[in-house]
Amino acid sequence: MAPVLALMVLCQVALYTTVTSKKVCGRPFFADGIDELNLKHVFEVGEELTPTCETGYSPSTATPRRMTCTSTGAWTQSDLACSPKMCQIPRPLQPLARGRTEAPFKSVLNYTCDDGYVMQGANESSCLHDGTWSNPPPLCKAVNCQLPRPPRDGRIAYDKPVPGRTAMYGQGWTYECNPPMAPSFERGSCMADGSATEPPVCRVVSCSIPTGIPNGFITFAVMRQHGYKEKVKYGCNEHYILDGEAEIQCQNSGNWSAKPVCRAPCAVGIKRGRISYNAKKLWIADLKPNRVLHGEPVSFYCLNRADSCGYPVASTCNDGTLPIPECFVEPGRVEYTMRAKTLPSEITMCAASPPATPA
Repeated sequence: MAPVLALMVLCQVALYTTVTSKKVCGRPFFADGIDELNLKHVFEVGEELTPTCETGYSPSTATPRRMTCTSTGAWTQSDLACSPKMCQIPRPLQPLARGRTEAPFKSVLNYTCDDGYVMQGANESSCLHDGTWSNPPPLCKAVNCQLPRPPRDGRIAYDKPVPGRTAMYGQGWTYECNPPMAPSFERGSCMADGSATEPPVCRVVSCSIPTGIPNGFITFAVMRQHGYKEKVKYGCNEHYILDGEAEIQCQNSGNWSAKPVCRAPCAVGIKRGRISYNAKKLWIADLKPNRVLHGEPVSFYCLNRADSCGYPVASTCNDGTLPIPECFVEPGRVEYTMRAKTLPSEITMCAASPPATPA
């Protein structure tokens, strides 16, 4: 009996092997855009399928090749490619899209409005399967404010005419008070949240007796306290340059606006050499008096040893200080008097001046 049992076991193994060795195909791998929703998970050898594009995608061919499950468990190749449908980007938004004019299916546009503007419409829009947008671009409408109340004992001067009873966001105005009073603040505007600046308080303001400035003087002013918006004018002594507004004004804070400054002239700090000043080449001994005004440039001549040529380097008078360029070398007495033609100011000028750092 033993040989018969062995034969029966071997037959069962052979039968199992024959049944389970048959190849099948799983779902084929597809690129994006091809519809896989209704596909089976397992296909028999010889089964065929024709791939199609998902909604919102366009096929590369109207009659795609059928795919077949082969005896090796692999699929034959498909010639179908699916590209997303495109939505035209609204023309006003194209500059923000870095030159693009279209967006693919499923793209989303998010909209925001600048401060001071209210959105009317949807704040986003999606590119649909048919190449249209789910929502049109919204409108951004400027915020409006109710016109403010004028201050007590005063009035409002608008920057530009205001039609009706509202002002648009960003529009400004000035608060004014009846003399001699001054407003606690002068400017107001329609703000981003739709509110307008509350009116100021009008009160009497005076500024202290104006004081002088170094190297300058006050012109046409009585030495007394001054009221709001009264002005005082300054001038500078001879050869000093006024830096700032000549007139100062008494402000609503009770302080004067910033006073000007008188900037000092400069002396050219060399004993020997040649300079360029006011478009003229001058020996320093011929600069009489030795004085340049604040803000005026003076050029000194330096030597380019590599090319044996000279070049000018400019320096500017700044409130009494005139820096000497590092490259400038003041000649000795003998060189200055006996060999003046060899100085950098007298030899051939360089075609290009190398950079120089002032001392």
